[in-house]
Amino acid sequence: MGTTFYTEDHEWIRVDGDQAVVGITNYAQEQLGDIVFVELPEAGRKVAKAETVIVVESVKAASDVYSPVGGEVLAVNDKLEAEPGLINEAAESDGWLMKLRLDDKAELEGLMDKAAYDATTG
Repeated sequence: MGTTFYTEDHEWIRVDGDQAVVGITNYAQEQLGDIVFVELPEAGRKVAKAETVIVVESVKAASDVYSPVGGEVLAVNDKLEAEPGLINEAAESDGWLMKLRLDDKAELEGLMDKAAYDATTG
């Protein structure tokens, strides 16, 4: 199951050991509206904390998604190529974006828990 953290940029990261799953929050998908395209990174790519790694396009705008931590992209959610709207349906579960192997778990410090994140989007 793992522990879930949130960023000020509306990404979530669910950490289990030295691996994590990353996506955008339900709040973010609601603000974007209907998502029509997702540009995902290649598996094997090394990413840095706060680096733009994904672009999510909706009927309203394109939005950059930043990596909450540094690491190696282990996998991406291939279902999103054919079904980008999966993010609208299940942003914090089946609509995940990428899986990472963490470089440094200390980078998780400073991220928010659910209660703190909910307080920012109130």
